[in-house]
Amino acid sequence: MIVLTDGLLHYQGHNSIEAKRLLSDKLSNGDINKVQIKIKSLYSFKINISVIDEIPFQFQKRDFYEQVEIGPKEHIFLNYSLLPTQRGVYKFGAINIFVVSPIGLIKKRFRFAQNQTVKVYPSIQQMKKYDFIALQSKYAHLGLKKIRRIGHTLEFEQIKEYVIGDDIRSINWKATAKQDQIMVNQYQDEKSQPVYCVIDTSRVMKMPFSGLQLLDYAINSSLALSNIALKKKDKVGLITYEDKIKVNLPAKNTKQQLQQILERLYGINTNFRDSDISALYAHISRKINQRSLLLMYTNFEHISALERQLPYLKALNKKHVLVVIFFNNSELHKFQKIRALNLGEIYEQTIAAQFIQEKKQMQIELTKHGIQCILTNPQNLSINTINKYLEIKAKHLL
Repeated sequence: MIVLTDGLLHYQGHNSIEAKRLLSDKLSNGDINKVQIKIKSLYSFKINISVIDEIPFQFQKRDFYEQVEIGPKEHIFLNYSLLPTQRGVYKFGAINIFVVSPIGLIKKRFRFAQNQTVKVYPSIQQMKKYDFIALQSKYAHLGLKKIRRIGHTLEFEQIKEYVIGDDIRSINWKATAKQDQIMVNQYQDEKSQPVYCVIDTSRVMKMPFSGLQLLDYAINSSLALSNIALKKKDKVGLITYEDKIKVNLPAKNTKQQLQQILERLYGINTNFRDSDISALYAHISRKINQRSLLLMYTNFEHISALERQLPYLKALNKKHVLVVIFFNNSELHKFQKIRALNLGEIYEQTIAAQFIQEKKQMQIELTKHGIQCILTNPQNLSINTINKYLEIKAKHLL
C-alpha cells in the first residue's frame, strides 16, 4: 500500500516537472561559457531531484550530477560553465531528472531538451572585451600601452576651443581672432584604409598551448582586430593560406563584413601541409592593388625557415605595410626557469635556451630588413596585435 501510494504521488500527470537548458546559440571558443538549467516543479508537495546533463563529448565531462530539493510549485536554476577548445558543432544530449517523493520508495525519470545543438565560433567574448578601444583612447589600465600621436592626417573634423594638452601647431588663428579665444583644428584618423588579417593554416600553427592551438589564437585575435578596425571605419579583409590560398575575402567596411569574417573564421582548418608564401605573394600582387596593412599570423621554429621565406616577405613589405606576427614557445620559457638537478636536465635547458634565442634572432632579422614584427606569447596575442594596429594608425604609416 505504501509503494502504491508513492506511485500515485509520482504519476499525478505526465508533465509533473519541466526543465529547459538555457544557453547562447553561439558559444565562444577558448572562453568560459555559462550554461543554465531551469527546472520547474508542478507537484503539490516537496520533492528531491537528481539532475544529470548529457554534455557534448568534446568536453569529456561525464560527472555532471546535482541533487537539490524543490518546494511545491517552485522553480530553480542550476548553473555550470563549459570551456570549449575547438570550433565546430556541439551536440547536447538529454537533461535527465530523477524525482523522489517524500516517501522515497520510487524514483521516476524525466528527459528533456534532447539532441540540442550549438555552434562554437571564434572568441566572440574576446571581441566584445576589446570593443570599447575603438571608442576611447584611455585604455592603459587594460595593459595596452599609450601611443603618442605624431602629427595628424589631412582629414579635418572640426574647430574647437583650446584645452591644455592640445597641439599648439593646430591653432586656427583666423577662428581665434573671430572668437576672441584660442581655437584649434581637430583632426581624425584617416578612414577607409584596407586592413587584411593573413592567417597561416599550415602544420606549424597546430601547436597547442593552454588547450588551444596557435591557429585558434590567431583566429580569435583576427576577429577582435577586425571588429575594432571596422569601428575605426577602416576596410577589413581576410586571407588564409597554406600551400595555396584557401580563403580570400576582399576588404570592405560594410555592416555585413564582420559576420562574413566570423563565418569564414569558423570554417578554417588545416591539411597539415607546409606553407608557401610565394603563392601568397603572387595572390596579393594580383588581387590587392591599394597599399594595405597586412597582419600576417604565422610561426617559425627555426631561423632557416624564416630565411627561406624572407625574400617574399621583403617583396610584400615594399608594396604594403607588413607586420609578421609569430609566437614565443611559452612552455620552453617555463621549462627554462625550473632548476636543473642533473646533467641531462642541464643539457635540455641549454637546448631550450637556444630555441628561445633563435626566436629573438628572427625578430632582429625581420627588423633589420624594415619589416615590422610582433613576437608574443599566445595568451597576449590579441592585446599586442591591437597595440600594433593603433600604433600604425597613430604614426600614419599606412
